[in-house]
Amino acid sequence: MEQWLLEQGYPALFLLSFLASTLVPLGSEWLLAVLLLHGFDASVVVLVATVGNSCGALTTYALGWWGGPFLVQRLLRISPESQQRAEQTFTCFGSWALLFSWVPVLGDPLCLAGGVLRVGLWRFLVLVAFGKFVRYLVVAKLVLEGTKFYG
Repeated sequence: MEQWLLEQGYPALFLLSFLASTLVPLGSEWLLAVLLLHGFDASVVVLVATVGNSCGALTTYALGWWGGPFLVQRLLRISPESQQRAEQTFTCFGSWALLFSWVPVLGDPLCLAGGVLRVGLWRFLVLVAFGKFVRYLVVAKLVLEGTKFYG
């Protein structure tokens, strides 16, 4: 499987990053690291992962905006408790909480809350994409620094 993902390169990273930010409980950081270790361009890897993960978050946002409780609880499998925590985070920090949409467990409910609470589309995209970009940039730097240290 890893070999096939390597052969697909950037499209595989986009797809995995997208899925990791939607319905499927996956992580995309491992593929980002593998691609970097195999010589893929770091700037492109970070950009592709950011765009894919942000598009996935946008899907969750849209479900929050237009979807009802059935879609939220059945399709996304976000519990009422998680949704309530995300909405409380919004109450505390406002839409700035979207900068933390990359955090496991909290991120998807935050994106959903962004849609439910009708955060403006451009504000949502900028905050989410920035948070996800910083996360992928940090992962890439750690991987590349690790190769210098060990290799």
